Amino acid sequence: MSSSVNSAPPPSGVYVPAVLFFNEDEELDIPSIKAHVLRLAKGGVTGILVQGSNGEAQHLSHDERKLTIRLTRDTLNENGFENVLVIAGTGGQSTKETKKLTADAKEAGASHALVLTPGVWPPQMSKERILKFHRDVADASPIPIMIYNFPVVTAGLNLDSDTIAELGQHPNIVGTKLSCADVGKLHRLTSTLPASKFATFPGSSAVYLQGLISGSAGIIGALPNVAPKAHAELYRLWKDGKLEEAATLQALLGHADWELQKLGSIAGIKAVVTKHFGYGNTNVRGPLTPRDLDAAGANATTKLEELIVLEKNL
Repeated sequence: MSSSVNSAPPPSGVYVPAVLFFNEDEELDIPSIKAHVLRLAKGGVTGILVQGSNGEAQHLSHDERKLTIRLTRDTLNENGFENVLVIAGTGGQSTKETKKLTADAKEAGASHALVLTPGVWPPQMSKERILKFHRDVADASPIPIMIYNFPVVTAGLNLDSDTIAELGQHPNIVGTKLSCADVGKLHRLTSTLPASKFATFPGSSAVYLQGLISGSAGIIGALPNVAPKAHAELYRLWKDGKLEEAATLQALLGHADWELQKLGSIAGIKAVVTKHFGYGNTNVRGPLTPRDLDAAGANATTKLEELIVLEKNL
């Protein structure tokens, strides 16, 4: 860890693991990526996560990963959103690669890194090896790192609250994203580690308000790709003590998030955004396949449509 690192957690608020858009030949669709970043920033997000799972990080070359971080930072800066953070997903399948991706992220303009636990060899990933991996990355990182717990994409590896709390003692580990959506785990962490040192985020809009009640730092979730303003509105209602109104909005977010999951999340987000917001396309990189909303049927997006009406009126 560089002595110049300011190891502070990201501020509380709404963070979005932004999808990337591709052309028909699966090359980066730069205009659509920039349009998406700008809509998210105008929607009131606190930060944008580049190369989270929704950003198809595993489908990108190292050069593409660096390019899209820089593109996101430059797009924000050029449009007066210098205060919107850029967090980069930098998890690799080896400690060496993860260190390189994290250094690249810093060079490209990221303020923090979000690091997945390697999942290629789950039987060999003992608690001791998991701790060593994240500590070694944090020691070498020029920016603060956060632990990304997402069992679905790490072959079932699910870090418990004891493990994450131990990692939280490291001076350059400043938070976690819990895509396991375990509110009990979240509450154990928020009641163990001070918010001034460690930011705990749920990774699903389905437990956004529940997380805030349990002391979370906000949300890092897929659904803000569709409705950033609605998520910022819930955060405002919570801060203003309007719990009943916040709970009503949370119900809508929970239903819409479930519909989005059933559409395939990444492909579903792109299909919904392209249909409703005037930019983008449905292309994904294989082996993923595009989502056809018409084929899914009108009932597949009832709550998403309701949320989008709200979003456009906020």
